[in-house]
Amino acid sequence: MSTENAPNGEPNEAPPAPPAVGALSLEGLNSTVPLPPESASFWRQYRAFVGPAFLVSVGYMDPGNWGTDLAGGADYKFDLLWVVAVSSFMAIIMQVCSLRLGIVTGKDLAQACRDHLPAWTRWPNWIACEIAIAACDLAEVLGSAVALNLLFHIPLFFAVCITAFDVLLILALQSLGVRFIEALIATLVATIAGCYFVEIFVLPQTAPNFLEMGSALLTPGFRREGMILGAIGIIGATVMPHNLYLHSALVRTRQILPDESSIRRAIKFNTIDTVLALSLAFFVNASILVLAAVTFHGRTDVTLASGEVVSFQTEGGKEPDWIRVAYLTLTPLLGAGSASVLFAVALLASGQSSTITGTLAGQVVMEGFMRWRMRPWARRLVTRLIAIVPAIFVIGFYGNTSVTDLLKLSQVVLAMQLPLAMFPLLYFTSSRKLMGKYRNGWFLLTVGWVSCLLITALDLYGLPDAMEKAWKVIAGG
Repeated sequence: MSTENAPNGEPNEAPPAPPAVGALSLEGLNSTVPLPPESASFWRQYRAFVGPAFLVSVGYMDPGNWGTDLAGGADYKFDLLWVVAVSSFMAIIMQVCSLRLGIVTGKDLAQACRDHLPAWTRWPNWIACEIAIAACDLAEVLGSAVALNLLFHIPLFFAVCITAFDVLLILALQSLGVRFIEALIATLVATIAGCYFVEIFVLPQTAPNFLEMGSALLTPGFRREGMILGAIGIIGATVMPHNLYLHSALVRTRQILPDESSIRRAIKFNTIDTVLALSLAFFVNASILVLAAVTFHGRTDVTLASGEVVSFQTEGGKEPDWIRVAYLTLTPLLGAGSASVLFAVALLASGQSSTITGTLAGQVVMEGFMRWRMRPWARRLVTRLIAIVPAIFVIGFYGNTSVTDLLKLSQVVLAMQLPLAMFPLLYFTSSRKLMGKYRNGWFLLTVGWVSCLLITALDLYGLPDAMEKAWKVIAGG
């Protein structure tokens, strides 16, 4: 650490110098985006920094989120809306800590864990990360498969198999550069957000009861059976462990100098980027839950404008696969045909976008924890094959009505992995030795640790129900 005296005569708390570029993960993407001078206008500087948080925010709007939000609205109306709000707030706090770690230390979270935690933690942490990435990828598999089924009427089992070949798309997009990927994803997210905004605030037939929504948002609680497991699923779908590793690496795609003014500027604009991107993600997730509540709660079918009745009842009283009829939330705005196509395209885009971030996160944790390097196509193929196996098994044996169960289960698995990422992240970003003057202040310190302990307590409380649910999915119950 530097011991040069500050103007007040006390030593500066400067963090250690960032490592050489060659030591970073995602080597081909690091320091590839130039930054304007600090004298440039606010908007010019913001445009240069905007992107990493929107790329990460895809993980907050992936098919796993859609599945848990749809089920939450259909089953409990607005009662879990407060969980979406709280988990989105916690996600912002954690992602801000993540970006600060990457900017200040020059290391991503996986590298920091390897360098500053006991050596015996390396393998368990890496394996837990890989499980989380595979669980997230399971949601992308299912979302993409449902989209292919809606678009081309391919049987769900074969659609799942087809998703194994999305590695070709991933390679094509990565070759176009990080800025293209960021722009594409931001456009897709804005399109879906616009559709839901119109339905909630413009169309009278889908406008929710805002007083009832406000009451549910301001009176948190678990008033009905099963709500805790639903809440854990929403939290797992929102605060995603691998995104904490990824964000700390993506902020290094900008050409950030190691001087104090450059670090402060990078923290400022990346924090703005994060707040805006995850606020938009909150709006999308809340909209999905609200429209699912308006469309599905307390009903067994929906009558379209054409007079056609779409039933979502299942045999044996099993919960419907809400994600397969979720396009009905858009029919008042677009009509059944257009809604089905737009929803399927959005779902496919969501799954593929999340696949990109999942692949990047996989590279970050493998290179950071184990210092192993693998070609992106090989890394993608391994992760996708691990995710496809449970999907093929469950759908092959128990049919198409298991998609929602698998989606919710994958998000519960993610929630269970969260403490293993949150504890070291908060420990590092609160460390004077690692972060110097940029360590967490009282607000991030307090809210971060409260969030971490709350999520951990919910995980432990809901573990028995989660294990029972997992067995039912495996056994076809």
